[in-house]
Amino acid sequence: MYWKNLTYFGDSMLLLPTALLLAIFLFWKSQRWQTAFGWLLSFGIAGGLVSISKVMFLGFFLGSQSLNFTGFSGHTTLSSVLWPVVMWMISAGRQPWLRRTLITFGYLLPLAVGYSRLQLHAHSPSEVISGATLGALLSTGYLLIQRHTRLDKVSLLQLVCFAALPAVIIFTGQPATTQQFLATLSARLAGIEKPYTRAQLLQAGHAN
Repeated sequence: MYWKNLTYFGDSMLLLPTALLLAIFLFWKSQRWQTAFGWLLSFGIAGGLVSISKVMFLGFFLGSQSLNFTGFSGHTTLSSVLWPVVMWMISAGRQPWLRRTLITFGYLLPLAVGYSRLQLHAHSPSEVISGATLGALLSTGYLLIQRHTRLDKVSLLQLVCFAALPAVIIFTGQPATTQQFLATLSARLAGIEKPYTRAQLLQAGHAN
């Protein structure tokens, strides 16, 4: 149960609405549409690359048997993009040591999410590591571009309002059906009856 609770911090059911809410707050606190658009672009690139990697394997059997790679870990990738930027936003205007601490936590939480995916046997190490790297590169790139952007301080009441939606979603604990959707989509795009599986990839490697 512990690993399932932790892994939910990388679930699309939580991250997608939180990402949209974050874009609204970034526009509000920066008064710059570019800040919000850049965030949505970064998150969208992450989601797109994860989806493409999964479709390539599920539908077209493009993966790596030696690395046990079937696509980027979506939980790890998207959480690595989201949480550092969330912490950057809510820590605006606060003491430097607190801001550094919160942003560091924003990078560490996705690593914990990635580790939970390994514990739940949902992904291989290569999928988690590559996902964490991809997500961290995108979030860090975004933060570097925005390093001169001034954000107004998020008040306690505003922080409570921001956290309300994620808290409700976490409380319900309903996981997204993204993987099932991608599996069905991949099979249709490839014109096959069923999507490929990790077991088939490993068996093909042993056969070779």
